[in-house]
Amino acid sequence: MHFKNILYFFCTCTLLSSCQKKLKNNSSDFTKEFEFTKGIEGPAVDRDGTLYAVNYKEEGTIGKVAANGKASLFITLPKGSIGNGIRFDKNGTMYIADYTKHSILQIKKGETTVQIYAQDTTMNQPNDLAIAPNGILYASDPNWANNSGNLWMARNNRLVLLESNMGTTNGIEVSPKGKFLYVNESVQRKIWRYEIDANNKPKNKTLFTSFTDFGLDGMRCDAKGNLYVCRYGKGTVVMLSTEGKIIREIQLKGTKPSNITFGGKNLQQCFVTMADRGNFETFTAEFPGRSF
Repeated sequence: MHFKNILYFFCTCTLLSSCQKKLKNNSSDFTKEFEFTKGIEGPAVDRDGTLYAVNYKEEGTIGKVAANGKASLFITLPKGSIGNGIRFDKNGTMYIADYTKHSILQIKKGETTVQIYAQDTTMNQPNDLAIAPNGILYASDPNWANNSGNLWMARNNRLVLLESNMGTTNGIEVSPKGKFLYVNESVQRKIWRYEIDANNKPKNKTLFTSFTDFGLDGMRCDAKGNLYVCRYGKGTVVMLSTEGKIIREIQLKGTKPSNITFGGKNLQQCFVTMADRGNFETFTAEFPGRSF
């Protein structure tokens, strides 16, 4: 075979191989529609690979989903409590943002007893949670009525107000090594990045990126530090580099993704809660999630 033909054949095969390995930029259903209410939120995966989200069949519950997509009731929260964000620490303790009772709840590994981890009646309605590698919790606290919000830290069973009078704080996440804290403002369509100091408090606030349309909701980092952001109303999840540049945008079947988490094989399966469909959609990520 002529050298040019050999080169052409090699390049063509390489291109085809690359295309075959390219990840699909769309999702598929993981659970049935409307098994959860339209308040489905707070997806999180424990170390055993079980997926959780709030508001299974009715508000005030937490559902769990097996690897085959079958959902069932995990627990019913105390009367009057409605959960939102969920996160797990390294010991397997589940933390739940209880937006009606202005508190963060906890359920220890292997138990179903719900306890109050921290509470502050001056909170608006704790929404999403993020947990740093050292176990420190951060919480967004929006006031939807006036498009404002606060930022809190939880440690040693108490809440500390870090910043007030922000925009409508919603999605929140910590970078893989605990160096940065990301907080987005849904109505203002901005994502802020802070450095986390030695006292676990955010400093040097800078604008990470902003959008001109649609809302922002839950966020998660992968192990490389890329940030996955739910674009509420647009029906996509956008993957941002550590410089805030769009790497990839995944088209969802529904239009109202409320939050996202990583799980599945090698922590590379993304699970997205869909408010308009009451279910989970799923797609594959290039890199594993940074944590459970």
